Amino acid sequence: MTEKRERRERTVKLNVINEPKDSYSGGKSSLCPGCGHDQISSVIISAAWENGVEPHKIAKMSGIGCSSKTPAYYLGQSHGFNTVHGRMPSVTTGAYAVNKDLLYIGVSGDGDSASIGIGQLIHAIRRNMDMVYIVENNGVYGLTKGQYSATADIGSKKKKGAVNKTQPIDLCALAINLGCTFVARSFSGSKKQLKALLKAAMSHKGFALIDVISPCVTFNNNDESMKSYGYVKDNEVTLHMTDYIPHFNPIAEVEVPEGHFKDITLHDGSTIRLETISEEHDPTNAMQALEALHDAETNAKHVTGLLYFDNTKASLVEDLGLVDLPLIDVDDKELRPSKEMLDKINSAFLN
Repeated sequence: MTEKRERRERTVKLNVINEPKDSYSGGKSSLCPGCGHDQISSVIISAAWENGVEPHKIAKMSGIGCSSKTPAYYLGQSHGFNTVHGRMPSVTTGAYAVNKDLLYIGVSGDGDSASIGIGQLIHAIRRNMDMVYIVENNGVYGLTKGQYSATADIGSKKKKGAVNKTQPIDLCALAINLGCTFVARSFSGSKKQLKALLKAAMSHKGFALIDVISPCVTFNNNDESMKSYGYVKDNEVTLHMTDYIPHFNPIAEVEVPEGHFKDITLHDGSTIRLETISEEHDPTNAMQALEALHDAETNAKHVTGLLYFDNTKASLVEDLGLVDLPLIDVDDKELRPSKEMLDKINSAFLN
């Protein structure tokens, strides 16, 4: 029996830090069977494991909604904080300022981010905080029985109710206009593309927004819904096939794709490789990205891939001038000024 167990343990695949994939799993999902959010959770597990991030060095953050329940289903050994509705960005900012060395993965929904939390999202983008911000976008409020959210497309119809006539908010276009340094859109049914984008976002220095269309099987997966599984599969415009080469894998070992491709180097030495599919798309050109989004909306399509990327902007940790050692690890003696220093500071206000 012991030999059998040892043989089984030897066959367990480990990542670059010798961790099995189980170290990145979580609890059993309580979402509706077939929910796109569960596929996203699975991809988060794979991306974190393949990137070799230590589980205890990840902080998973969320707000309120079906999407914000998902952190219970992945990264069970990581830190977690389920915040008030729409307030995840500010809580994450506080945690980040104290411990900048954690990988912050925020998961939100279209209601949590495009309505009550849109002001918080705007300022998190503006500050260029180091975090991955995933929007699980299904166009409805699933927990409150399927009302349209602010991202529902004009002309879209959920299973019950009238056709949506209100102009949607495109979170990707909003992010690009705000100067977000990593903007992508994907689909929960495109596992390979989503995993490559997530792995790249985890290595990005700055704010990385990934808007993931994730059909709601209970309220919004009928043929008349523009965020249904069938509609997205038939009306997806892919800018490029995306691959991710981590810094510990030499690029020469990766098979070069056919056709045109572009390599983007991240701050840690990893690479995003973009192979052009239908047209040339320059992810460093904000206007081109906005034009692609506009064309897709005009034609009732969904454009996916890495839309925009900028590695020239300083992140929040640089703007704040934080010390190399995370504030949580700084000794009290260093944080507490001496009496002489306090006297000097106070005297400056008197003069």
